[in-house]
Amino acid sequence: MKNIPIRRIKGQNEPQLSGSFTIRDITPLLLEKDMIQELHRHDFYYILVVKKGTGSHEIDFTTYDVNDHTVFMMRPGQVHQLALKANSTGYLIQFKTDFLYSHNSASQNHLTKLIQYNTYQLEPEGFAKIEGVLGEAIKEYTEKAKGYQEVLKANLSIFLIELLRQRQLKVMPAAQSSPYVQEKLEQFLELVEAKCTTHKQVSQYTDLLHLSSYQLSAITKNLLNKTPSEIINDYLILEAKRQLLATSNQISQIAYNLGYEDASYFTRFFKKHTSASPEAFRQNSK
Repeated sequence: MKNIPIRRIKGQNEPQLSGSFTIRDITPLLLEKDMIQELHRHDFYYILVVKKGTGSHEIDFTTYDVNDHTVFMMRPGQVHQLALKANSTGYLIQFKTDFLYSHNSASQNHLTKLIQYNTYQLEPEGFAKIEGVLGEAIKEYTEKAKGYQEVLKANLSIFLIELLRQRQLKVMPAAQSSPYVQEKLEQFLELVEAKCTTHKQVSQYTDLLHLSSYQLSAITKNLLNKTPSEIINDYLILEAKRQLLATSNQISQIAYNLGYEDASYFTRFFKKHTSASPEAFRQNSK
């Protein structure tokens, strides 16, 4: 079985930014020609900003429609496949973690909040603000005036701030939370991603976060409308799907990688949450 290919940022004649940041206008790539990308993953952050377009974008096995004024965000390791129709327009931003994080810690916090969602549908006015920032970034990237690398980092930070403002207005208007609550949610999600193969009980996370089970449940239900257990299980299923498609490992090996010594228990767990056995999922996704 063929592994899911991993793509890396190409230098594109940018010796000072090689492998760390790129931004481009996708319009020339789609002149009277569809863009079809097969299933793959990246080792960098990927932001697709669609000004005008149609198509479909599957991210971690969830399919989203491509519409005008849509922003797609992906963190390293997520798998996706993209189909953009000809004459679509927009921008593509790609960057490694260190590129943004070397700018300031606030940018890191903004990205952590935004990456909880893979897609944002913006109003025309909000999109126009974001496009203005991207236009300035492309100018800096093209002209390479003195200090342009730092200006690009600032442009990216401003882009994230503006997108976060749009999210607060549109995506979660009813879920008002304090900075403390938001921080605890982000810490929980980071811990789940890092430790879900060894920590499968909610109590293990509440101990690490110094929260009660009631407090953590209140946070996740208010901001994500999910229980902590659902979030842990969702990530385990997602990681299982990735390994089923990205490797040719036996089901027993994947179960072991995910912290299950009993492969039959893992199979029941997977089928309960997906209505398909791991082997059936792998075969149907080829």
